Amino acid sequence: MTIVPRLAAVLLLGPALALGQAAPPAPPAPPPSPAPSADAAAAPAPEAPAHRVLTLEEAVRTARAHQPQLRSARAATDAALARADQARAPLLPQLTGSAGLGRTTDNFAGKPGGASWSTSGTFDARAVLSQTLLDLGQLARWRAAGASADAQRASERATELDVVAGAQSAFFVARAAHALVRVARETLDNQEAHLRQVEAFVQVGTRPAIDLAQARADRATAQVQLVRAGNAYENARALLAQAIGLDWPADIEPSDEAIPPVPGEDGPLAPLVAEASQARPELAALEAQRRAGALSLDAARAEWLPTLSAQTGVSDAGTRPDADGLNWSATLNLGWNLLEGGGSLARAREARANLAGVDAQESALRTQITVDVDAARQGVQTARAASAAADEALVNARERLRLAEGRYQAGAGSIIELGDAQVAATSAGAQVVQAEYDLAAARAKLLRALGRG
Repeated sequence: MTIVPRLAAVLLLGPALALGQAAPPAPPAPPPSPAPSADAAAAPAPEAPAHRVLTLEEAVRTARAHQPQLRSARAATDAALARADQARAPLLPQLTGSAGLGRTTDNFAGKPGGASWSTSGTFDARAVLSQTLLDLGQLARWRAAGASADAQRASERATELDVVAGAQSAFFVARAAHALVRVARETLDNQEAHLRQVEAFVQVGTRPAIDLAQARADRATAQVQLVRAGNAYENARALLAQAIGLDWPADIEPSDEAIPPVPGEDGPLAPLVAEASQARPELAALEAQRRAGALSLDAARAEWLPTLSAQTGVSDAGTRPDADGLNWSATLNLGWNLLEGGGSLARAREARANLAGVDAQESALRTQITVDVDAARQGVQTARAASAAADEALVNARERLRLAEGRYQAGAGSIIELGDAQVAATSAGAQVVQAEYDLAAARAKLLRALGRG
Protein backbone atom coordinates (compact mmCIF):
# COMPACT_ATOMS: atom_id res chain seq x y z
CA MET A 1 0.00 0.00 0.00
CA THR A 2 3.01 2.32 -0.09
CA ILE A 3 3.24 2.73 -3.88
CA VAL A 4 0.03 4.67 -4.49
CA PRO A 5 0.71 7.20 -1.70
CA ARG A 6 4.09 7.87 -3.32
CA LEU A 7 2.42 8.33 -6.69
CA ALA A 8 -0.07 10.71 -5.14
CA ALA A 9 2.74 12.62 -3.46
CA VAL A 10 4.41 13.07 -6.84
CA LEU A 11 1.21 14.60 -8.15
CA LEU A 12 0.37 16.76 -5.13
CA LEU A 13 3.67 18.01 -3.75
CA GLY A 14 4.46 20.53 -6.46
CA PRO A 15 1.01 22.17 -6.68
CA ALA A 16 0.75 22.29 -2.90
CA LEU A 17 3.99 24.19 -2.66
CA ALA A 18 3.14 26.44 -5.57
CA LEU A 19 -0.52 27.16 -4.83
CA GLY A 20 -1.43 26.10 -1.34
CA GLN A 21 0.50 28.75 0.57
CA ALA A 22 -0.21 32.46 0.68
CA ALA A 23 3.14 33.98 -0.20
CA PRO A 24 4.16 37.38 1.18
CA PRO A 25 3.31 40.35 -1.06
CA ALA A 26 5.68 40.56 -4.01
CA PRO A 27 6.95 43.77 -5.56
CA PRO A 28 5.06 45.00 -8.62
CA ALA A 29 5.86 42.96 -11.67
CA PRO A 30 7.25 44.59 -14.80
CA PRO A 31 4.94 45.02 -17.76
CA PRO A 32 4.05 41.64 -19.19
CA SER A 33 4.94 42.48 -22.78
CA PRO A 34 8.43 40.89 -22.73
CA ALA A 35 7.09 37.68 -21.23
CA PRO A 36 6.24 34.85 -23.59
CA SER A 37 2.59 34.21 -24.32
CA ALA A 38 0.76 31.11 -23.18
CA ASP A 39 1.16 29.55 -26.61
CA ALA A 40 4.91 30.16 -26.53
CA ALA A 41 5.30 28.47 -23.16
CA ALA A 42 6.50 24.92 -22.83
CA ALA A 43 4.11 22.55 -24.56
CA PRO A 44 2.20 20.03 -22.43
CA ALA A 45 3.49 16.51 -22.23
CA PRO A 46 2.39 14.48 -25.25
CA GLU A 47 -0.39 11.97 -24.92
CA ALA A 48 0.80 8.54 -23.92
CA PRO A 49 0.61 5.96 -26.72
CA ALA A 50 -2.35 3.62 -26.66
CA HIS A 51 -1.70 0.10 -25.38
CA ARG A 52 -3.59 -3.16 -25.40
CA VAL A 53 -6.12 -3.11 -22.58
CA LEU A 54 -5.42 -5.89 -20.09
CA THR A 55 -8.29 -7.08 -17.91
CA LEU A 56 -7.81 -8.35 -14.38
CA GLU A 57 -8.86 -11.85 -15.45
CA GLU A 58 -6.30 -11.83 -18.27
CA ALA A 59 -3.58 -10.63 -15.89
CA VAL A 60 -4.28 -13.48 -13.47
CA ARG A 61 -4.47 -16.05 -16.26
CA THR A 62 -1.19 -14.83 -17.75
CA ALA A 63 0.51 -14.97 -14.34
CA ARG A 64 -0.65 -18.57 -13.83
CA ALA A 65 0.78 -19.53 -17.21
CA HIS A 66 4.06 -17.59 -17.31
CA GLN A 67 5.14 -16.40 -13.86
CA PRO A 68 8.59 -17.95 -13.21
CA GLN A 69 7.99 -18.42 -9.49
CA LEU A 70 4.97 -20.60 -10.19
CA ARG A 71 6.78 -22.54 -12.91
CA SER A 72 9.55 -23.25 -10.40
CA ALA A 73 7.00 -24.51 -7.86
CA ARG A 74 5.48 -26.83 -10.47
CA ALA A 75 8.94 -28.20 -11.29
CA ALA A 76 9.51 -28.85 -7.58
CA THR A 77 6.24 -30.80 -7.46
CA ASP A 78 7.30 -32.91 -10.45
CA ALA A 79 10.62 -33.62 -8.71
CA ALA A 80 8.83 -34.67 -5.51
CA LEU A 81 6.60 -37.05 -7.48
CA ALA A 82 9.67 -38.51 -9.16
CA ARG A 83 11.27 -39.12 -5.74
CA ALA A 84 8.14 -41.00 -4.67
CA ASP A 85 8.44 -43.21 -7.76
CA GLN A 86 12.11 -43.81 -6.94
CA ALA A 87 11.17 -44.94 -3.43
CA ARG A 88 8.61 -47.38 -4.86
CA ALA A 89 10.98 -48.92 -7.41
CA PRO A 90 12.73 -51.37 -4.98
CA LEU A 91 9.32 -52.88 -4.12
CA LEU A 92 8.57 -53.80 -7.74
CA PRO A 93 9.92 -56.83 -9.66
CA GLN A 94 13.54 -56.54 -10.79
CA LEU A 95 14.82 -58.33 -13.89
CA THR A 96 18.51 -58.40 -14.76
CA GLY A 97 20.38 -60.15 -17.53
CA SER A 98 24.04 -60.77 -18.30
CA ALA A 99 26.13 -62.59 -20.86
CA GLY A 100 29.88 -63.07 -21.33
CA LEU A 101 32.52 -64.80 -23.44
CA GLY A 102 36.07 -65.47 -22.16
CA ARG A 103 39.21 -67.57 -22.32
CA THR A 104 40.82 -69.30 -19.34
CA THR A 105 43.59 -71.76 -18.66
CA ASP A 106 42.65 -75.31 -17.75
CA ASN A 107 45.01 -75.81 -14.77
CA PHE A 108 43.50 -77.41 -11.67
CA ALA A 109 45.05 -76.33 -8.37
CA GLY A 110 45.26 -79.89 -6.93
CA LYS A 111 46.42 -81.58 -10.16
CA PRO A 112 49.93 -83.11 -10.11
CA GLY A 113 52.34 -82.28 -12.82
CA GLY A 114 53.47 -79.07 -14.45
CA ALA A 115 51.38 -76.15 -15.43
CA SER A 116 49.88 -75.97 -18.88
CA TRP A 117 49.21 -72.83 -20.85
CA SER A 118 46.50 -74.37 -22.97
CA THR A 119 43.19 -72.51 -22.78
CA SER A 120 39.58 -73.13 -23.51
CA GLY A 121 36.64 -70.84 -24.06
CA THR A 122 33.94 -70.02 -21.55
CA PHE A 123 30.40 -68.84 -22.15
CA ASP A 124 27.91 -67.67 -19.51
CA ALA A 125 24.47 -66.09 -19.97
CA ARG A 126 21.85 -65.66 -17.26
CA ALA A 127 18.62 -63.84 -16.43
CA VAL A 128 17.49 -63.25 -12.83
CA LEU A 129 14.06 -62.15 -11.66
CA SER A 130 13.76 -60.93 -8.05
CA GLN A 131 10.86 -59.66 -6.00
CA THR A 132 10.77 -58.14 -2.53
CA LEU A 133 8.17 -59.98 -0.48
CA LEU A 134 8.46 -58.14 2.83
CA ASP A 135 10.29 -54.86 3.55
CA LEU A 136 8.21 -52.70 5.88
CA GLY A 137 10.91 -50.04 6.03
CA GLN A 138 11.00 -49.49 2.26
CA LEU A 139 7.20 -49.55 2.13
CA ALA A 140 7.06 -46.79 4.76
CA ARG A 141 9.73 -44.79 2.93
CA TRP A 142 7.68 -44.98 -0.28
CA ARG A 143 4.55 -43.78 1.50
CA ALA A 144 6.53 -41.00 3.22
CA ALA A 145 7.84 -39.84 -0.15
CA GLY A 146 4.27 -39.77 -1.46
CA ALA A 147 3.16 -37.66 1.52
CA SER A 148 6.08 -35.30 0.89
CA ALA A 149 4.92 -34.97 -2.72
CA ASP A 150 1.43 -34.10 -1.45
CA ALA A 151 3.00 -31.43 0.78
CA GLN A 152 4.87 -29.98 -2.18
CA ARG A 153 1.69 -29.99 -4.27
CA ALA A 154 -0.06 -28.00 -1.52
CA SER A 155 2.93 -25.64 -1.37
CA GLU A 156 2.61 -25.17 -5.12
CA ARG A 157 -1.01 -24.16 -4.57
CA ALA A 158 0.11 -21.63 -1.93
CA THR A 159 2.65 -20.25 -4.40
CA GLU A 160 -0.11 -19.96 -6.98
CA LEU A 161 -2.22 -17.93 -4.55
CA ASP A 162 0.77 -15.68 -3.85
CA VAL A 163 1.36 -15.19 -7.56
CA VAL A 164 -2.29 -14.34 -8.15
CA ALA A 165 -2.26 -11.89 -5.23
CA GLY A 166 0.93 -10.32 -6.58
CA ALA A 167 -0.57 -9.98 -10.05
CA GLN A 168 -3.69 -8.38 -8.61
CA SER A 169 -1.64 -5.97 -6.50
CA ALA A 170 0.53 -4.94 -9.45
CA PHE A 171 -2.59 -4.58 -11.61
CA PHE A 172 -4.23 -2.19 -9.18
CA VAL A 173 -1.00 -0.23 -8.63
CA ALA A 174 -0.78 0.29 -12.41
CA ARG A 175 -4.46 1.16 -12.57
CA ALA A 176 -4.01 3.74 -9.76
CA ALA A 177 -0.96 5.21 -11.51
CA HIS A 178 -3.00 5.49 -14.70
CA ALA A 179 -5.78 7.24 -12.81
CA LEU A 180 -3.27 9.66 -11.29
CA VAL A 181 -2.11 10.52 -14.81
CA ARG A 182 -5.71 11.46 -15.61
CA VAL A 183 -5.90 13.58 -12.46
CA ALA A 184 -2.65 15.32 -13.43
CA ARG A 185 -3.88 15.93 -16.96
CA GLU A 186 -7.17 17.32 -15.68
CA THR A 187 -5.21 19.64 -13.37
CA LEU A 188 -3.06 20.80 -16.29
CA ASP A 189 -6.13 21.44 -18.42
CA ASN A 190 -7.60 23.56 -15.62
CA GLN A 191 -4.37 25.48 -15.23
CA GLU A 192 -4.30 26.13 -18.98
CA ALA A 193 -7.84 27.53 -18.77
CA HIS A 194 -6.91 29.65 -15.74
CA LEU A 195 -3.86 31.01 -17.59
CA ARG A 196 -5.96 32.07 -20.58
CA GLN A 197 -8.41 33.83 -18.27
CA VAL A 198 -5.67 35.61 -16.33
CA GLU A 199 -3.95 36.70 -19.55
CA ALA A 200 -7.18 38.27 -20.72
CA PHE A 201 -7.76 40.03 -17.38
CA VAL A 202 -4.18 41.36 -17.25
CA GLN A 203 -4.37 42.62 -20.81
CA VAL A 204 -7.46 44.71 -20.05
CA GLY A 205 -5.97 45.85 -16.76
CA THR A 206 -8.47 44.29 -14.36
CA ARG A 207 -5.84 42.07 -12.76
CA PRO A 208 -2.23 42.77 -11.74
CA ALA A 209 0.69 41.30 -13.65
CA ILE A 210 1.68 39.20 -10.66
CA ASP A 211 -1.43 37.10 -11.23
CA LEU A 212 -0.13 36.26 -14.71
CA ALA A 213 3.26 35.27 -13.35
CA GLN A 214 1.57 33.07 -10.73
CA ALA A 215 -0.69 31.46 -13.34
CA ARG A 216 2.29 30.69 -15.57
CA ALA A 217 4.18 29.15 -12.65
CA ASP A 218 1.13 27.08 -11.74
CA ARG A 219 0.78 25.84 -15.32
CA ALA A 220 4.48 24.90 -15.48
CA THR A 221 4.21 23.06 -12.15
CA ALA A 222 1.20 21.13 -13.45
CA GLN A 223 3.22 20.15 -16.54
CA VAL A 224 6.04 18.83 -14.37
CA GLN A 225 3.59 16.81 -12.28
CA LEU A 226 2.04 15.32 -15.42
CA VAL A 227 5.46 14.23 -16.64
CA ARG A 228 6.23 12.67 -13.24
CA ALA A 229 2.86 10.94 -13.11
CA GLY A 230 3.45 9.56 -16.62
CA ASN A 231 6.86 8.23 -15.61
CA ALA A 232 5.39 6.63 -12.48
CA TYR A 233 2.74 4.98 -14.67
CA GLU A 234 5.40 3.55 -17.00
CA ASN A 235 7.23 2.11 -13.99
CA ALA A 236 3.97 0.62 -12.71
CA ARG A 237 3.34 -0.98 -16.12
CA ALA A 238 6.82 -2.53 -16.01
CA LEU A 239 6.15 -3.96 -12.54
CA LEU A 240 2.82 -5.32 -13.77
CA ALA A 241 4.51 -7.08 -16.69
CA GLN A 242 7.05 -8.56 -14.29
CA ALA A 243 4.34 -9.73 -11.88
CA ILE A 244 2.46 -11.63 -14.59
CA GLY A 245 5.58 -13.09 -16.22
CA LEU A 246 5.79 -11.00 -19.40
CA ASP A 247 9.00 -9.62 -20.89
CA TRP A 248 9.37 -5.86 -20.78
CA PRO A 249 8.52 -3.74 -22.69
CA ALA A 250 5.01 -5.13 -22.90
CA ASP A 251 2.15 -3.47 -24.76
CA ILE A 252 -0.34 -3.60 -21.88
CA GLU A 253 -2.56 -1.15 -20.06
CA PRO A 254 -4.72 -2.10 -17.04
CA SER A 255 -8.45 -1.87 -17.56
CA ASP A 256 -10.54 0.30 -15.28
CA GLU A 257 -12.10 -2.43 -13.18
CA ALA A 258 -12.17 -3.52 -9.56
CA ILE A 259 -12.62 -6.69 -7.53
CA PRO A 260 -16.32 -7.22 -6.78
CA PRO A 261 -17.46 -7.53 -3.16
CA VAL A 262 -16.17 -10.69 -1.47
CA PRO A 263 -18.98 -12.86 -0.04
CA GLY A 264 -18.87 -12.57 3.72
CA GLU A 265 -16.78 -9.39 3.88
CA ASP A 266 -19.53 -7.73 5.96
CA GLY A 267 -20.19 -10.79 8.12
CA PRO A 268 -18.69 -11.98 11.40
CA LEU A 269 -15.13 -13.19 11.69
CA ALA A 270 -15.70 -16.80 12.80
CA PRO A 271 -17.21 -18.17 9.53
CA LEU A 272 -14.41 -16.59 7.49
CA VAL A 273 -11.74 -18.09 9.74
CA ALA A 274 -13.43 -21.50 9.48
CA GLU A 275 -13.46 -21.22 5.69
CA ALA A 276 -9.80 -20.20 5.61
CA SER A 277 -8.85 -23.10 7.88
CA GLN A 278 -10.41 -25.50 5.38
CA ALA A 279 -9.08 -23.86 2.22
CA ARG A 280 -5.59 -22.57 3.00
CA PRO A 281 -3.05 -24.79 1.22
CA GLU A 282 -0.38 -24.00 3.83
CA LEU A 283 -2.36 -26.02 6.37
CA ALA A 284 -2.77 -28.85 3.87
CA ALA A 285 0.99 -28.80 3.28
CA LEU A 286 1.68 -29.07 7.02
CA GLU A 287 -0.79 -31.95 7.35
CA ALA A 288 0.98 -33.78 4.52
CA GLN A 289 4.33 -33.08 6.19
CA ARG A 290 2.94 -34.58 9.41
CA ARG A 291 1.97 -37.75 7.53
CA ALA A 292 5.40 -37.88 5.93
CA GLY A 293 7.06 -37.47 9.32
CA ALA A 294 4.97 -40.23 10.90
CA LEU A 295 5.78 -42.57 8.03
CA SER A 296 9.48 -41.70 8.26
CA LEU A 297 9.30 -42.68 11.93
CA ASP A 298 7.68 -45.99 10.92
CA ALA A 299 10.44 -46.54 8.35
CA ALA A 300 13.14 -45.96 10.98
CA ARG A 301 11.50 -48.41 13.37
CA ALA A 302 11.03 -50.98 10.59
CA GLU A 303 14.78 -51.11 10.02
CA TRP A 304 14.90 -53.39 13.10
CA LEU A 305 12.63 -55.94 11.34
CA PRO A 306 13.66 -58.68 8.89
CA THR A 307 13.24 -58.44 5.12
CA LEU A 308 12.17 -61.24 2.80
CA SER A 309 12.76 -61.53 -0.93
CA ALA A 310 12.54 -64.23 -3.61
CA GLN A 311 14.77 -64.76 -6.62
CA THR A 312 14.63 -67.06 -9.59
CA GLY A 313 16.85 -67.29 -12.62
CA VAL A 314 18.02 -69.31 -15.60
CA SER A 315 21.62 -69.67 -16.75
CA ASP A 316 23.27 -71.04 -19.83
CA ALA A 317 26.98 -71.83 -19.42
CA GLY A 318 29.64 -73.89 -21.20
CA THR A 319 32.81 -73.66 -23.22
CA ARG A 320 30.98 -72.04 -26.15
CA PRO A 321 27.40 -71.11 -27.06
CA ASP A 322 26.82 -74.39 -28.95
CA ALA A 323 28.27 -76.52 -26.13
CA ASP A 324 26.43 -75.32 -23.05
CA GLY A 325 24.24 -76.44 -20.21
CA LEU A 326 20.93 -74.81 -19.24
CA ASN A 327 20.15 -74.45 -15.51
CA TRP A 328 17.34 -72.98 -13.41
CA SER A 329 17.48 -71.83 -9.79
CA ALA A 330 15.16 -70.34 -7.15
CA THR A 331 16.17 -68.69 -3.88
CA LEU A 332 14.33 -67.34 -0.88
CA ASN A 333 16.36 -64.75 1.06
CA LEU A 334 15.72 -63.67 4.65
CA GLY A 335 17.75 -60.71 5.91
CA TRP A 336 17.95 -59.21 9.37
CA ASN A 337 20.10 -56.23 10.33
CA LEU A 338 21.10 -57.18 13.86
CA LEU A 339 23.62 -54.43 14.60
CA GLU A 340 24.05 -51.21 12.64
CA GLY A 341 25.58 -48.76 15.08
CA GLY A 342 22.44 -46.99 16.27
CA GLY A 343 21.64 -45.31 12.96
CA SER A 344 17.98 -46.37 13.02
CA LEU A 345 17.60 -45.00 16.55
CA ALA A 346 19.02 -41.65 15.44
CA ARG A 347 16.72 -41.56 12.39
CA ALA A 348 13.72 -42.28 14.62
CA ARG A 349 14.75 -39.45 16.95
CA GLU A 350 15.08 -37.10 13.97
CA ALA A 351 11.60 -38.05 12.73
CA ARG A 352 10.05 -37.34 16.15
CA ALA A 353 11.77 -33.94 16.29
CA ASN A 354 10.47 -33.10 12.81
CA LEU A 355 6.93 -33.99 13.90
CA ALA A 356 7.22 -31.67 16.89
CA GLY A 357 8.36 -28.90 14.57
CA VAL A 358 5.38 -29.42 12.26
CA ASP A 359 3.00 -29.20 15.25
CA ALA A 360 4.54 -25.88 16.27
CA GLN A 361 4.32 -24.52 12.73
CA GLU A 362 0.66 -25.48 12.49
CA SER A 363 -0.17 -23.75 15.76
CA ALA A 364 1.55 -20.56 14.60
CA LEU A 365 -0.09 -20.73 11.18
CA ARG A 366 -3.62 -21.10 12.57
CA THR A 367 -3.07 -18.00 14.71
CA GLN A 368 -1.66 -16.13 11.71
CA ILE A 369 -4.66 -17.12 9.56
CA THR A 370 -7.04 -15.63 12.12
CA VAL A 371 -5.01 -12.41 12.22
CA ASP A 372 -4.78 -12.23 8.41
CA VAL A 373 -8.50 -12.76 7.87
CA ASP A 374 -9.46 -10.27 10.55
CA ALA A 375 -7.04 -7.61 9.26
CA ALA A 376 -8.20 -8.09 5.67
CA ARG A 377 -11.88 -7.97 6.64
CA GLN A 378 -11.37 -4.77 8.63
CA GLY A 379 -9.29 -3.35 5.78
CA VAL A 380 -12.18 -3.89 3.38
CA GLN A 381 -14.65 -2.20 5.70
CA THR A 382 -12.31 0.74 6.34
CA ALA A 383 -11.55 1.16 2.64
CA ARG A 384 -15.23 1.16 1.75
CA ALA A 385 -15.93 3.93 4.28
CA ALA A 386 -12.91 5.90 3.07
CA SER A 387 -14.01 5.50 -0.54
CA ALA A 388 -17.44 6.97 0.19
CA ALA A 389 -15.86 9.88 2.07
CA ALA A 390 -13.34 10.48 -0.75
CA ASP A 391 -16.13 10.60 -3.33
CA GLU A 392 -17.98 13.19 -1.27
CA ALA A 393 -14.80 15.22 -0.78
CA LEU A 394 -14.18 15.24 -4.53
CA VAL A 395 -17.69 16.51 -5.26
CA ASN A 396 -17.28 19.34 -2.78
CA ALA A 397 -13.74 20.17 -3.93
CA ARG A 398 -14.90 20.49 -7.52
CA GLU A 399 -17.76 22.70 -6.42
CA ARG A 400 -15.30 24.85 -4.45
CA LEU A 401 -13.12 25.15 -7.56
CA ARG A 402 -16.11 26.14 -9.65
CA LEU A 403 -17.09 28.83 -7.16
CA ALA A 404 -13.50 30.09 -6.89
CA GLU A 405 -13.30 30.36 -10.68
CA GLY A 406 -16.55 32.33 -10.70
CA ARG A 407 -15.34 34.64 -7.93
CA TYR A 408 -12.06 35.26 -9.73
CA GLN A 409 -13.83 36.03 -13.00
CA ALA A 410 -16.14 38.45 -11.16
CA GLY A 411 -13.19 40.17 -9.52
CA ALA A 412 -14.18 39.13 -6.01
CA GLY A 413 -11.58 36.37 -5.54
CA SER A 414 -7.80 36.31 -5.59
CA ILE A 415 -5.30 34.15 -7.45
CA ILE A 416 -4.39 32.59 -4.07
CA GLU A 417 -8.00 31.54 -3.48
CA LEU A 418 -8.19 30.06 -6.97
CA GLY A 419 -4.90 28.22 -6.44
CA ASP A 420 -6.03 26.81 -3.11
CA ALA A 421 -9.23 25.55 -4.69
CA GLN A 422 -7.26 23.88 -7.49
CA VAL A 423 -4.96 22.18 -4.94
CA ALA A 424 -8.00 20.94 -3.04
CA ALA A 425 -9.56 19.54 -6.21
CA THR A 426 -6.32 17.80 -7.24
CA SER A 427 -5.85 16.41 -3.73
CA ALA A 428 -9.44 15.15 -3.64
CA GLY A 429 -8.99 13.45 -7.01
CA ALA A 430 -5.85 11.70 -5.77
CA GLN A 431 -7.67 10.67 -2.58
CA VAL A 432 -10.38 9.01 -4.66
CA VAL A 433 -7.70 7.08 -6.56
CA GLN A 434 -6.08 6.09 -3.27
CA ALA A 435 -9.40 4.95 -1.80
CA GLU A 436 -10.21 2.86 -4.86
CA TYR A 437 -6.79 1.24 -4.70
CA ASP A 438 -7.09 0.58 -0.97
CA LEU A 439 -10.45 -1.13 -1.45
CA ALA A 440 -9.23 -3.30 -4.33
CA ALA A 441 -6.04 -4.21 -2.45
CA ALA A 442 -7.97 -5.03 0.73
CA ARG A 443 -10.32 -7.35 -1.15
CA ALA A 444 -7.36 -9.04 -2.85
CA LYS A 445 -5.80 -9.60 0.58
CA LEU A 446 -9.05 -11.00 1.91
CA LEU A 447 -9.26 -13.46 -0.99
CA ARG A 448 -5.67 -14.54 -0.32
CA ALA A 449 -6.31 -14.89 3.42
CA LEU A 450 -9.35 -17.07 2.70
CA GLY A 451 -7.43 -19.29 0.28
CA ARG A 452 -9.54 -18.28 -2.70
CA GLY A 453 -8.18 -17.44 -6.09
